Amino acid sequence: MTVARVQDTLARAIDESLKVTASLSQLAQPLERAADLVSRSLVDGHKLLVCGNGGSAADSAHLATEFVCRFQHDRRPYPAIALTDAGSTLSAIGNDYAFDEVFARQVRAFGQPGDVLVVFTTSGKSANIRKALEAAKPLNVASIAFLGKDGGFTRGIADVELLVPCDSTARIQEAQKLLLHVLCEIVETRLPR
Repeated sequence: MTVARVQDTLARAIDESLKVTASLSQLAQPLERAADLVSRSLVDGHKLLVCGNGGSAADSAHLATEFVCRFQHDRRPYPAIALTDAGSTLSAIGNDYAFDEVFARQVRAFGQPGDVLVVFTTSGKSANIRKALEAAKPLNVASIAFLGKDGGFTRGIADVELLVPCDSTARIQEAQKLLLHVLCEIVETRLPR
């Protein structure tokens, strides 16, 4: 690829990213609701359960790390479990039950009233994410869904939805990363240090 083609590709990606990023301002209200759920849960001594597939698995681990370690300020740790980080558990559930159950079974194992489940999906069409959200409801575990595209068959299940209406997986993931950082920034100001 020539330098000129690289420049064109980069310019196009930046332009698309800026448009998607600008559209996120419409999510202020659901982002406030998400921040309220997370901060209230953690302040009251509960935990976050977080999951996603592929790049979304990385985002779920990232979010959990921001609470267990810290985001911007030195403060006490808060409990957040990335359900994607337990390889033995994931493979055992996938083998003994089905891959659709890898997160739902963990939600049923770890979820308690007052906890919050946070899911990431760029398509909204991950059966294991949908099942995790469904498993949270009878446990009185609140839920937040970072969604992309049109939300897929996952839309309408979570208590709070942060939908990035874009068709590019890369742009959705970039936008979700910005949203998760803003969520952390808001929540961290509300957490006792």
